[in-house]
Amino acid sequence: MQLSEDQKEIISEELLPVTDIDIRALSEIYDEQDIYLSVYLPVSGRENEHLNDIFVDSRASAIKKALNPELRSEFEKTFEMAKSSIFDEPISGEKGRIIFASSKEAFLHVYRLAVEPEQSFVLDTSPYLLPLAKLRADYEDYGVLLVDSQEAKFTCIRSDIAEEKKHLSTDLMNKHKKGGWSQARFNHLRKGAIKSFLSEVAENVQETCDQLQTRGFVLAGPGEAKQQLMEMLPQEIQHKVLGVIDVPIDISRDELVEAGDAVLQESEHSEAVTVAEELKAAILKGGLAAYGLEDVKTALEQARVNTLVILKDSSVPGWICEKCQNLQANAKPPKECERCGGPTSVVNVVEELYEMAQRTGAKVEFVEIEDFFDSDNVVGALLRY
Repeated sequence: MQLSEDQKEIISEELLPVTDIDIRALSEIYDEQDIYLSVYLPVSGRENEHLNDIFVDSRASAIKKALNPELRSEFEKTFEMAKSSIFDEPISGEKGRIIFASSKEAFLHVYRLAVEPEQSFVLDTSPYLLPLAKLRADYEDYGVLLVDSQEAKFTCIRSDIAEEKKHLSTDLMNKHKKGGWSQARFNHLRKGAIKSFLSEVAENVQETCDQLQTRGFVLAGPGEAKQQLMEMLPQEIQHKVLGVIDVPIDISRDELVEAGDAVLQESEHSEAVTVAEELKAAILKGGLAAYGLEDVKTALEQARVNTLVILKDSSVPGWICEKCQNLQANAKPPKECERCGGPTSVVNVVEELYEMAQRTGAKVEFVEIEDFFDSDNVVGALLRY
């Protein structure tokens, strides 16, 4: 694939949410030879630095031994090109780093993350995207609305990076002069002021949700104000509430992210279970579903897949023809493709199916083994038609 100049180099100098990485554009990059190096590393702390040194040296050495002289020379150039980005000191708050590189294509992407990926060092015909896909599934963008009777803050949390988007407060007349209003009159006015303030918050929440493309938001805070607000929200905004939690209004940003993440993970698991149940029902009733590697692959090739369902942490060996994209599972690669005579390479078939889903606009859902239909078949699909 011919790359434009602005596609060739992307180097983030600041922390980047994983949802800002254009995974669909990356899925369209490929070559007939193994020229793309993909590196995923946790980078916070001295222990990770030491472990990364050992891991990278070991993987680079193993790859060199497996390559023919021409590709070995190309890999060494790519590794040299990426080395400074791999071993660069982490910036403040950086916990993980992803590097995609190819010397042949003058291609270098470096992404600094506030979340930790698992170690991976892969040379392939295209950027290795499955670990990135799992990070995106685990760290979707969401909001936290922190509210009490006097103050409301809407914080957008993107890959554990918290960005405050709205901040409202009101003076609720907490003090009044002696000889002024009666206590009953004061309490009545104060309740009215709280209701008016929460009404304003509700309007701002709707406006904020319309502007931000988030999964939804967590409603948080002390006391009863958050429940009062929940009742005031329009029905369509109530459906965006991922959960309601009790936390102090002066909760630290780190604690807020931790509390929000716990709600998000529970919500994501619930959604994954729902999708798995839909797939099971469709398979049992002969509905719009495909199951097993061959049927799912065919449906993806025909762009019929609405949602690709992948068993989390699954891997299937196979090969692909880099010329005609002939994909075969559970088989050793022939010297040349039986369909077109093109070059073949070893692949993780699950990764290839994920990339096909990206290119055809299908949604992807990762599910746990206990929620899946049958662990012997690691993929399924809900179909468009």
